[in-house]
Amino acid sequence: MDRVTARLGAALAGLVLLSAPAALALPKYRLQAAQQLGHDRDDPLWQLSGRVMPCVTCHLRPQGGEGWNAFGESLRAGFRQHPGAKFGDVLYSVLTAEADADGDSYPDALEFYARTLPGDPNSRPQRPLADLQAEFERAGGLKQYAPPKGTAR
Repeated sequence: MDRVTARLGAALAGLVLLSAPAALALPKYRLQAAQQLGHDRDDPLWQLSGRVMPCVTCHLRPQGGEGWNAFGESLRAGFRQHPGAKFGDVLYSVLTAEADADGDSYPDALEFYARTLPGDPNSRPQRPLADLQAEFERAGGLKQYAPPKGTAR
């Protein structure tokens, strides 16, 4: 029985190692956005979690890559408008425009606050807009999403 347990343990460890590069290959923009938006606060393993800032926050596919949703296109437009700008500044600029990229009646910043996806019209907050907006303002409003000084590109 010990040999079977040892083999099973080795097989599981191998699977973990094989999947680790994919789990750890989080683009720097995704990591920075999670921190700038405060999505890293409640999960000590947030960097390993696909639920904290999933790729579909900006991309069409769950694994990211080519193809951007409406919010991702807003970020891309921000970079075209401000070539060489830092990511955090572009993200903040897009959020301060108070746009609703996916057209679901909730501004992108409120969707981040509610932990829904600003580029997916099927992912929207369950609370009434006015209630969520009031809570967001009490929490610091858009200023809470201002980029920290000295952020990476």
